[in-house]
Amino acid sequence: MNYLIAGLGNIGQEYANTRHNIGFMVLDAWAQASNAVFRNDRYGALTEVSFKGRKFTLLKPSTYMNLSGKAVNYWLQKLNLPKENLLVIVDDLAIPFGTLRMRKKGSAGGHNGLKNIDFCLATEDYARLRIGTGNGGFAEGGQIDFVLGEWLLEEKRAMPLILDEAIAAVKCFGTEGVDRAMNKFNHSIDLTAPEVKQSV
Repeated sequence: MNYLIAGLGNIGQEYANTRHNIGFMVLDAWAQASNAVFRNDRYGALTEVSFKGRKFTLLKPSTYMNLSGKAVNYWLQKLNLPKENLLVIVDDLAIPFGTLRMRKKGSAGGHNGLKNIDFCLATEDYARLRIGTGNGGFAEGGQIDFVLGEWLLEEKRAMPLILDEAIAAVKCFGTEGVDRAMNKFNHSIDLTAPEVKQSV
């Protein structure tokens, strides 16, 4: 069984530690833990990791966020995978920081990356894992500055725990199915863990 896991973000060092790049961050953490190395290919950087007999192709689109669908659609067809084997990882400012929410399908919810994927795939019927960033109480019109802003220090310290939980959710998606993954991982992560409190 092969799965395409697309983590969304923007290429370029200036975006590396921003909230909008949480999808890239999850895949980078998983690849590093698996000693996998990304290679530059058409429309993105890719690598493969295996877990419990499943192969996960990790994709970081190089098309910038607003054209993510071009990369996702290309690699879904290239790998000859059904949409049921696709999972997209994105940030969500409507969800509290440290909260995971997986869905089988749904609207883009204002996320430009998901909007473009919906357009290119001509459907909203694919799984997505939203990772909450909170909204920081930004003023009206401040959404772009917030999502393209860097994490606060306390958020950075909690990030390893969030990334680990997101990776576990994706593994569960591939090994146990989307319903089981939703039941197990749609929750707010306990950010009061000793290692987080100690670092703060």
